[in-house]
Amino acid sequence: MTQRRPRILHVFRTYLPDTRGGIQEVIRQICVSTARLGAENRIFTPSPSPEPQCIEGDGARTIRVPLNFEIQSCGFCITGLAEFRRQVAWADVVHYHFPWPFQDLMHFVCRVKKPTLLTYHADVMRQQRLLKLYGPLMNLFLDRVDCIAPTSDIYVETSEVLTRRRDKLCVIPLGIDEQTYPRPDTDSITDVRRQYGEGFFLFVGMLRYYKSLDVLVRACSLTDARVVIAGIGPLAAELKSLSRSLGLNNLVFAGKVSDDEKMAMLQLSRALVFPSHNRAEAFGVTLLEAAMCGKPLITANIESGMKWVNIDGETGVQVAPDDPASLAEALDRLAADDRLCQQLGSGARARFERLFSAEEMGRRYMDAYERVLDRHSR
Repeated sequence: MTQRRPRILHVFRTYLPDTRGGIQEVIRQICVSTARLGAENRIFTPSPSPEPQCIEGDGARTIRVPLNFEIQSCGFCITGLAEFRRQVAWADVVHYHFPWPFQDLMHFVCRVKKPTLLTYHADVMRQQRLLKLYGPLMNLFLDRVDCIAPTSDIYVETSEVLTRRRDKLCVIPLGIDEQTYPRPDTDSITDVRRQYGEGFFLFVGMLRYYKSLDVLVRACSLTDARVVIAGIGPLAAELKSLSRSLGLNNLVFAGKVSDDEKMAMLQLSRALVFPSHNRAEAFGVTLLEAAMCGKPLITANIESGMKWVNIDGETGVQVAPDDPASLAEALDRLAADDRLCQQLGSGARARFERLFSAEEMGRRYMDAYERVLDRHSR
């Protein structure tokens, strides 16, 4: 490692405060944990409202450039290429977060020669037609970066893209730091209890296709268990319409919630329900947040990192994917058994403490940075 603080430039298509999601939280946790170990972090990202251009906080300086346009959720920041070059010149290591096709293009257009590390968050799943066009660029980019960091061994074994590149893989599981989350005060808890009660089953996240929330909505028609869906996204109107058509009175859409509200909702919930059955959901940071709060987890049994986070019978319940009846059965089972909920919640907390600390994640990333720097110096 260089004698001075290593300079790390993170690159992703969107970041706080414009959007809040799992990858954004991962980047925040990496920056906080590595800054404590001596790294100097910057984040390069396009923004629809890039004023102010620089934002300081959470272990990093965020550098924002104008988002020029989007195609199939892929943001383009052509006018930001000059700024990207300047930030690359500053950095010791360029840390990409995959997938974002435009960053692949930036890498080659700007002729990046610095050491590179890429966190592989998920396979490209939905845009299969575009993948035929993007595939050659994607493969060239992945072959060119120095190190690829998937988030679980399970995802490696079930990803054709990753198994073809085993020689450059360095699996680094995600972790979060409890101290970086707000502790809800009495007023926040009282307000959430007034709106939603307590003992409900909670989903928190973006309302996107790969979250499989239509399965959860349909499951609500097969159970009396109370469910709260917190979050916004492109499927909000469609999911609410489905709920109305089913005549549901045990499902509430909470909309966008603050971090304080989210933590209060987790505290008052019975369990977290996370029905994703698509490999675009590679890990699920929300699962770690719920486990941190000592809550049981309900997930679909698919070959992704979720299966590693949530161990059936130890930290929660795994259900058949894309199966409302199986999900409803799990809701009923936990709704009727306080002792089981307490046992699984304790197991989730214990596994979180054992495997998913931000401190361990930060240490592994610092080791990975050192390796790619050493490789380039030689």
